[in-house]
Amino acid sequence: MHALRPVPTGLHASAPLSALPEPTGADLASVFARVGPELAAAEEALGSLLHSTVPAVPAIARYLADAGGKRLRPLLTALGARAAGHPGDLRRLMCVGELLHLGSLLHDDVVDDAAERRGRPSAQKVYGNPAVILTGDFCLARAVLLAAEEGGFRAVTELGRTVTAMAEGEVLQLLNAGNLDLDLETYLEVVDKKSAALIAWCAAAGAWAQGEDAMGDALQRFGREVGVAFQVTDDVLDYVGEKRMTGKRRGQDLAERKLTLPLVLAMQRVPELRQRLQKGPPSPERIPALIAEVRASGACDDALDFARHRVHDGIQALDALPDGPHRDGLLTLAWHLVDRVA
Repeated sequence: MHALRPVPTGLHASAPLSALPEPTGADLASVFARVGPELAAAEEALGSLLHSTVPAVPAIARYLADAGGKRLRPLLTALGARAAGHPGDLRRLMCVGELLHLGSLLHDDVVDDAAERRGRPSAQKVYGNPAVILTGDFCLARAVLLAAEEGGFRAVTELGRTVTAMAEGEVLQLLNAGNLDLDLETYLEVVDKKSAALIAWCAAAGAWAQGEDAMGDALQRFGREVGVAFQVTDDVLDYVGEKRMTGKRRGQDLAERKLTLPLVLAMQRVPELRQRLQKGPPSPERIPALIAEVRASGACDDALDFARHRVHDGIQALDALPDGPHRDGLLTLAWHLVDRVA
């Protein structure tokens, strides 16, 4: 029997009213093994796709790409495509999401004036803002062209909508920077547009490329729910994780007074926390005590429960796909994205 987790109340209207079963142990290595050759081929293809006759472009792009990363988006593309019956070569299609992700990270670090990314100085600290912005544009443009070549009309049309949503999410987040009165609905809109939309596209692209629109739409719904859960879990890791898990120092979001679900919930429960943070960014020596305060409020636990319910909702969409190892891999990966906190 699985342990039961109570449903968090007041987080989102669609949450079921019953308790969720705790998922079985996730063998993530087996998930990667199912599409191992595809992942290796996509990694090689990514290097070729970052090539340019302008030497600075691949230098900047590879600087970020070679720093690591989860490669979650190529993995989702491969699993979704195979689960939908795509029999062909996926290596280039798998690179679309990663190229978009790289481009958005390059832009993000300029907007945020980030000092560090993935444990090394951020690209704009090394190469300067103008070249990094334009290299980000190169990655985005290459991704759209690639989607048209490898995915066809439906895939590239949906990618256009995805890129639009990502830009809207970035602007919405920028306009609300430091806004400690941000409500849960706006926070979730930022997460949906900025993060979940691309994960949803990656999960569905291979089905759309095959003309399997119904399965593609189901995979898109799955990816959107899992994408929200993935970002919420990353937000929780700012309070409970280690740098090796996130690429960021613990408490970095809190130090920047970045509105995330744990902080939104904590401020609802501890009103004086909002009042203190409104006075200005906390000093480094105050961060550990603030982290402890947020955790003691139960906000991190409830945020994780929220993420688990989003995964649960997303997995229901997989009923539209035939049974098989790649569909099972999507399910295992989805649960891993929230259970990696444990």
